[in-house]
Amino acid sequence: MIKKIEDTALKMKIAKKILEALPEWFGLPEEREKYILASAQQIFLSIQKEDDYIGFTCLKETSKDTTELAIIGILKEYHRQGFGQSLFNEAKKEAIKMGYSFMQVKTVQMGKYEEYDSTNMFYKRLGFKEFEIFPTLWDEWNPCQIYIMSLE
Repeated sequence: MIKKIEDTALKMKIAKKILEALPEWFGLPEEREKYILASAQQIFLSIQKEDDYIGFTCLKETSKDTTELAIIGILKEYHRQGFGQSLFNEAKKEAIKMGYSFMQVKTVQMGKYEEYDSTNMFYKRLGFKEFEIFPTLWDEWNPCQIYIMSLE
């Protein structure tokens, strides 16, 4: 079941649980905390299996026409079972309902780390297109790949 969460404390609780379980992507404690704090202020969708939260995503406005898929996390035992796709589909519907024309997502450039190669492939399967690489947006070890998608 996917639902929109409004309560900031619950948002942070879900984000903390999921992100701490994904150290391959969110291993730096100070960066993980930034994601948790930011998620409390963003449009937040969660996915549950039975009574357990197994994933979430957040949308962040980057312009009047564009929203960013700011974060998406699914517990590893539920990867490649369609939960991420379902969560993204709901986020896309929410973005369209809110009147955005485009969605973007940022990740580490393909070819740098195996975990992020699978992340890049996931975004491509969702329909995102490569937009631009910013080699030093984050740091020289993590070149930022931006993908975009039209919502129209």
